[in-house]
Amino acid sequence: MSASMPTKCQKLRLDETYEGKQGFSYFQGIARETTGSQGICMHILRIPPGGRAKAHLHESHETAIYVMEGNAVMFWGEQLEHFMSTDPGDLVYIPAGVPHLPINTGDVEAVAVIARTDPHEQESVRLLPELEDLVPA
Repeated sequence: MSASMPTKCQKLRLDETYEGKQGFSYFQGIARETTGSQGICMHILRIPPGGRAKAHLHESHETAIYVMEGNAVMFWGEQLEHFMSTDPGDLVYIPAGVPHLPINTGDVEAVAVIARTDPHEQESVRLLPELEDLVPA
């Protein structure tokens, strides 16, 4: 193992949150800042009914999402021209550099596990305010 790699297994509890650039609160999970991870992060996201992210992308990191509860939609693509709806049990893959904007259009909270290949989680987030008006409120 290299000197910068963690040398012990760790367990975390979902008791602290942080505000992401995307406009949501995330439960602090596995990241370089919490565990010293080198190539991955994993968090729980809870989106309240009507909750909407800011249009954004992750510059050089892939994202994997597992929808646990609730329903949400996601607009994605260079002009957010594509549409995807999600239900509990769905797995979603977002390639690096793909603009996207998720919205909870349901009447219950949506809950998802999110994993990224960015150990810092927020470092590769780039907001895209120029795309915001392409998705109706």
